[in-house]
Amino acid sequence: MEKKRLFKILAKADAASIARLAEELKAAHSITMVKEPNKTLTMIKMREPVKESLFYIGEVLVCEAVIELDGTRGMAVTMGDDFEKVLNMAIIDAAYNRSVFERESELLRLEEEQQVAEQKENAMHMKTMVNFNSMDSEVPQQ
Repeated sequence: MEKKRLFKILAKADAASIARLAEELKAAHSITMVKEPNKTLTMIKMREPVKESLFYIGEVLVCEAVIELDGTRGMAVTMGDDFEKVLNMAIIDAAYNRSVFERESELLRLEEEQQVAEQKENAMHMKTMVNFNSMDSEVPQQ
């Protein structure tokens, strides 16, 4: 699994699910704190749709942490200020970097649950979408 996909799953998951994934890693490996979980601000970059130029829309509060698991570094950054979640994400990242993370099937299950929830939410929004093309037939002919 590539890192982008891993962190997308972890970022969307609730803190309890992340904690369950990190618990056995905490028990089985030596973990050293490199940078304790801390709040910071980061800029959010957006793409303007007409000219497709990049611009910064503003700042958002994020939490970041860096740890070492048996000498292998892991880091995580997530929106919000959940110190415990970002620390567990960093532990999972380090285990993944060290190739000792063995619960990928649980990550895939989480990803599937997230996709189902997203599809349900999108379906709710689609019910309220207005189709302006259908109004063309109502324009009076001159």
